[in-house]
Amino acid sequence: MKKFILLFLFTGTVLFAQKKDITLDDLWTNYTFRTERLESFHAMKNGDFYNILNYDRKGVYLDKYDYKTLKKVETILSSTDLPGIKYFESYSFSEDESKIIIGKDVMGIYRHSEVGHYYVYDIAKKKLTPISEEFILEPTFSPDGKKIAYAFKNNLYIKDLISGKTDQITTDGEFNKIKNGITDWVYEEEFSFVRAFEWNKSSDKLAFIRFDETDVPEYSMDIYGKSLYPTQQVFKYPKAGENNSKVSLHIYKLNNGKTSPVDLGAKQQYYIPRIQWTQEDNILAVTTLNRHQNNLNMIFVDGNSLQSKIVLNEKDAAYVDIKDDLTFLKDNSFIWTSEEDGFNHIYHYDKNGKQLHQVTAGNWEVTSFYGYDEKSKTIFYQSTEEGSINRSVYSIKINGKNKKKLSNRIGSNSAAFSHSYKYFINTFSDVNTPPVYTLNDSKTGKELKKIKDNEKLLNKLKQYKMSKLEFSTLKTKNGDFNMWMIKPTNFDPNKEYPLFLYQYSGPGSQSVTNRWIGTRDFWHLMLAEKGFIIACVDGRGTGFKGRDFKKITYKELGKYEIADQIEAAKELGKRKYIDASRMGIWGWSFGGYMSSLAITKGADTFKAAIAVAPVTSWRFYDSVYTERYMQTPQENASGYDNNSPLNFAQLLKGEYLLIHGSGDDNVHFQNSARMIDALVEADKQFDFMMYPDRTHGIYKGKNTRLHLYQKMTTFIENSLGSSDK
Repeated sequence: MKKFILLFLFTGTVLFAQKKDITLDDLWTNYTFRTERLESFHAMKNGDFYNILNYDRKGVYLDKYDYKTLKKVETILSSTDLPGIKYFESYSFSEDESKIIIGKDVMGIYRHSEVGHYYVYDIAKKKLTPISEEFILEPTFSPDGKKIAYAFKNNLYIKDLISGKTDQITTDGEFNKIKNGITDWVYEEEFSFVRAFEWNKSSDKLAFIRFDETDVPEYSMDIYGKSLYPTQQVFKYPKAGENNSKVSLHIYKLNNGKTSPVDLGAKQQYYIPRIQWTQEDNILAVTTLNRHQNNLNMIFVDGNSLQSKIVLNEKDAAYVDIKDDLTFLKDNSFIWTSEEDGFNHIYHYDKNGKQLHQVTAGNWEVTSFYGYDEKSKTIFYQSTEEGSINRSVYSIKINGKNKKKLSNRIGSNSAAFSHSYKYFINTFSDVNTPPVYTLNDSKTGKELKKIKDNEKLLNKLKQYKMSKLEFSTLKTKNGDFNMWMIKPTNFDPNKEYPLFLYQYSGPGSQSVTNRWIGTRDFWHLMLAEKGFIIACVDGRGTGFKGRDFKKITYKELGKYEIADQIEAAKELGKRKYIDASRMGIWGWSFGGYMSSLAITKGADTFKAAIAVAPVTSWRFYDSVYTERYMQTPQENASGYDNNSPLNFAQLLKGEYLLIHGSGDDNVHFQNSARMIDALVEADKQFDFMMYPDRTHGIYKGKNTRLHLYQKMTTFIENSLGSSDK
């Protein structure tokens, strides 16, 4: 019997030893842990069908599937049937789904914007027509499917698909001066849209926003490239407190070819972050914000008379977030989401702006609005009703009654509904389960069929030494915060381990979520196997726990967030298995800003920090983002300077690794240059890595990410050691 037990233990040890370590090559060369997904999913309007782009070595196929059976009905479009087009990268349907715009040679400009060669494909005629020979932006069908509006060189054009004629409807567009119908850099980055033009329902009017960038200061970056001399990228970038584009609203009428400016007067305020035609053909809904972004107007503009009136006004002591949930019903009443009662919820207003119902309510947040079914008078949405780290799918009547939970598992659930709202495809994952796609009934939530799972990946993961993310609530003197922690698989509670914190901490963000892990998390798992405790804490200022928790940081970005990270580290350092003398922290962007504060303001707590692409002074960052949370530097100088790591460089004691891409158009390299200067002036030693021409994500190039993560891994091992040291 004893021999059997010994043999069993020996066999188990051998089996464990045979498990593989996660390597950086797994993450950034072989992409070993990549998940299978439903790519380019699109619910069709004509019947309960959806599209998916499928690929093989021969080409690209736009396939049509039946929601009910999940079977492919037909291939609508194949690149193998298109002369001269081997692949296409994007597609969009006309309103009646008889035509498709496809894009090839698509190239990104900034975060959302891209240019490409675009074509119209007539499904019935099997005819392909180029929209333009040029690289253009945002080609968009008119609702009647007979015309396409697009932008080229800062001007707007309309192509008539029947006659083939193209009309240029603006002529004053000029690089770095005037942009028509396409947002400037800061609108694209912070208001998250590019196309600033909209067709009305009868396709006879085009509303657009004009951006006058003339007085916006320019930012320039050297692009080193491969040539003997570097070139320069020069673009308009309004930093906090500086001039923004002057925006104006215009309506072009196709019947007479004339463009008229819309004078909103005092109602316009400072920003126009959204325009949208309502269900009434000639009524345009225009959203405006003041510069502080704490006073929002929704204005109805008559497209014929150009008269306007305020329909809704929303104010906040801090700021009002811009969302994309505005939905007009057939009677022109509308659905709106707001933090009016302290949590983000759904509201129903009549066409004159009178509130009819607060549809959802409770100490939880609506996180996605999926749509409204007119037939059943039902709203579908996603929320945090099962805990702030989880997402669940619900339906509710527009009067706020008969709420039903439609998702079946606790974790991260999202839904894609058929046009009739009869079915939805649910995407589920949790920290232990990669994405699972199922077909569900929209009335009951019942799972009808499994579409795709990632069982192959789960089986592959069994070959690796991997711990789990453990969720908990960390109690500190500053509050109770969501946390996850990773311990080594051979964790010994009697040993002491160095602690390495990851965080982002930006306003309204969330890093502690019960969803499938990403590449960064696999890196954390790899580090845990090297003998580190990895943890992440969402402190004050992060999202999905109500307005007050999020907006406490107003006018003081960094103050409360870094206090919470320091206290979190101190609290964790009290645990007997954590070595409080070896605690580090890292982050990217806002997270890099936080880790820079941690190694300076928190120098007595943290021994090491990595800051990737950090903001080091909010004076250097863009106007829309920064002023939303801080007002202008002219109004709030102390808020800017008291929370800038530049002003605390002399406090640095531990090991500090600073990393930045020289081609970062978002968080400019200037931030790291000034931090370097401050550290040199303070006679502080540190480590620094610059990635030439890389943007904010530091990913361009075959080995860039591999090199970056190897650099960070080596730094962590050298500065914090492991449980064996």
